[in-house]
Amino acid sequence: MEDKNIKEETNWFARAIDSDIFYSFTRSKLVMVAAFVTFAYFFIALFAPILATQNPFDLGSLDLMDGLTPPAWQEGGSSKFLIGTDDQGRDLLSAIMYGSRISLAVGFTSVFCAALLGISLGLISGYFGGFIDTLIMRIADIQLTFPSILIALLIDGTVSALFPEVRREDSAFWVLVLAISLSFWVQYARTVRSSVLVEKEREYVQAAKLIGLRPFIIMLRHVLPNVLGPVLVIATINLALAIITEATLSFLGVGIPVTQPSLGTLIRIGQDFLFSGEWWITIFPGVALAIIVLSVNLVGDWLRDALNPKLR
Repeated sequence: MEDKNIKEETNWFARAIDSDIFYSFTRSKLVMVAAFVTFAYFFIALFAPILATQNPFDLGSLDLMDGLTPPAWQEGGSSKFLIGTDDQGRDLLSAIMYGSRISLAVGFTSVFCAALLGISLGLISGYFGGFIDTLIMRIADIQLTFPSILIALLIDGTVSALFPEVRREDSAFWVLVLAISLSFWVQYARTVRSSVLVEKEREYVQAAKLIGLRPFIIMLRHVLPNVLGPVLVIATINLALAIITEATLSFLGVGIPVTQPSLGTLIRIGQDFLFSGEWWITIFPGVALAIIVLSVNLVGDWLRDALNPKLR
């Protein structure tokens, strides 16, 4: 039995190596570098408590006397703080590690929630049609007339007004996730709906109807697996957009609080000191944000081309 399982795993690995997608991946050095950088960011963010030399969220461990320390290679710098500190004495490298963790957590959670909502509405809209289809698509059309950042600001302000008793520090993460999720669901819904309109007319769906399967079983078991390709591409690209949106909201002061700085919050803090000469507080978090967004976008572009049968 164990030999059989090992053989199946070996066959699966061999098929993956021989696949067109793996060949396309190995043929592009730029994509391989982008994938490596993306994986490195995820690894650093996941193990930030182990890799970082300081916990920037622990205000009791910070020393204001270490504030505004320049990078180690500049005059007045310290080898203890490789790329300097911010005004609160936080080690900037450690803050970037923890900030990347928050940014990626917000990005992944919001993309998952947006995909879950968009896929569900897209399946229902495309499969049942009629009034339900019209209602969902008109709501989607209305939302598309507003920029996603404006929708996120509106949701954030609405939640803050409706629940003033909730502490912002405790709810900021989930308010951001809700705001970004409700800004991005339309792309999933429209893409899934268009795919479902094609798939539901195919023979396997008609056969499932003839044997008496319920509509929701047909949608989940038969239709959904055949529409996940475009959704995966959208999710990859939206991850970069979600990270940028979180950084933008935090930069505007409606995102993660300064006691738990994300990359956007670090950039906003550094902006106050940029023209006084402490450039490192905003430059390094900005570069870190740009690199992760660029890497994820490159992986998403490759995935879009790799999953497109017309380009193979």
